Amino acid sequence: MHTLVFLSTRQVLQCQPAACQALPLLPRELFPLLFKVAFMDRKTAVLRELVHCWPFPLLSFQQLLQECAHCSRALLQERPSTESMQAVILGLTARLRAPEAGTQPLCRKHVLRVLDMTGLLDDGVEQDPGTMSMWDCTAAVARTCIAQQHGGAVQPGPAPVPVEVRVDLRVNRASYAFLREALRSSVGSPLRLCCRDLRAEDLPMRNTVALLQLLDAGCLRRVDLRFNNLGLRGLSVIIPHVARFQQLASLRLHYVHGDSRQPSVDGEDNFRYFLAQMGRFACLRELSVGSSLLSGRLDQLLSTLQSPLESLELAFCALLPEDLRFLARSPHAAHLKKLDLSGNDLSGSQLAPFQGLLQAAAPTLLHLELTECQLADPQLLATLPILTGCASLRYLGLYGNPLSMAGLRELLRDSAVQAELRTVVHPFPVDCYEGLPWPPPASVLLEASINEEKFARVEAELHRLLVASGRAHVLWTTDIYGRLAADYFSL
Repeated sequence: MHTLVFLSTRQVLQCQPAACQALPLLPRELFPLLFKVAFMDRKTAVLRELVHCWPFPLLSFQQLLQECAHCSRALLQERPSTESMQAVILGLTARLRAPEAGTQPLCRKHVLRVLDMTGLLDDGVEQDPGTMSMWDCTAAVARTCIAQQHGGAVQPGPAPVPVEVRVDLRVNRASYAFLREALRSSVGSPLRLCCRDLRAEDLPMRNTVALLQLLDAGCLRRVDLRFNNLGLRGLSVIIPHVARFQQLASLRLHYVHGDSRQPSVDGEDNFRYFLAQMGRFACLRELSVGSSLLSGRLDQLLSTLQSPLESLELAFCALLPEDLRFLARSPHAAHLKKLDLSGNDLSGSQLAPFQGLLQAAAPTLLHLELTECQLADPQLLATLPILTGCASLRYLGLYGNPLSMAGLRELLRDSAVQAELRTVVHPFPVDCYEGLPWPPPASVLLEASINEEKFARVEAELHRLLVASGRAHVLWTTDIYGRLAADYFSL
């Protein structure tokens, strides 16, 4: 649905040369809508000029590209077009290289101080040649920083006022050297690169440390180290460099191995040092330690933290009943908005402790991920009274569990009381497989072929039941790769 103002703005931008000439004459109040329309319709010439002559100190994608009163389309939920992103970067470059009064006589004096390009959609969306991923965006901004420092003649006149460019940076082995040069180039440059979220994938320890040393301590809110196989030894080297970011709200790590069953002097020393450094974080609200062997050690890890967590991801951590019981009694349980226990077997002696944890987290829980937890119908039915008591729950992930169609029917029926529930990621029912071993391990459920005809009937019945109960708006799906799992900062 579009307002008359939106439609008029779109019409004005049809002729880009005329629109660019008219910008200095238009009320500054129209600039936010002009930006959204130009970004949406890929009016690249107008976008460049809008950034060049932006009349406010802040230009924020998160503010400008959201659903608004004039247009219900939320561009932040779509991967941005390459053309539009390049136009914004070119407009920034033009602003830095132009005199303070602007290249056109009637252009407003430059007041832009912060360009916030964070919050763009990245994960969970198929690649499209016409769109820009966060990897590409990182490279484009980095090139601009390097070019600003080393190339291009600056026009005579007063030096441009520095602009802080806030971005989410993605780095791997191939892009490390390039990004490091960009961060170095931005120090003391009119274009100052400020990283909000850093994601480093498959990056050696020394390179990760070198990047962390170049980042602004006051801007970073998340560090995400993926697929780096650092182990406790590597993490013990990196963690003090992370801990200096006192505003850090989210820390995502992998392979934090602290196995009490095979202790070693070095391993224990590294683990204690790691715990001591974790205790330095004052603002941490999200912790992810996926694929970490934390059996019997969860209390040691979480007891070091200064404040309760709101998001905790413990996927494939081989948790024991005592780990779940500790978490249920800890201050964290009553504050959790997001909980991920995927890959932990909750079917046996862990079931009762898990139910106690779910009961403790029920008042605040918005997002629950239980993928591959060996939950069959008996365990699900025993947990349903507690699960449906999570009145604010929006997302439930049950993929990879050996549930039958009968179990899914019970879940669908009982979840009718959860008014906030919007997404359920369910497994292919065991009824749709042929010759499954019992109980079927998750690996079999993920690899075995299903009977497509049977599953089509299952989907039709689930849809019919949802419509009959007045909940057609609730998405029941087997798609675990879509843009379904909410990020902590969007909860």
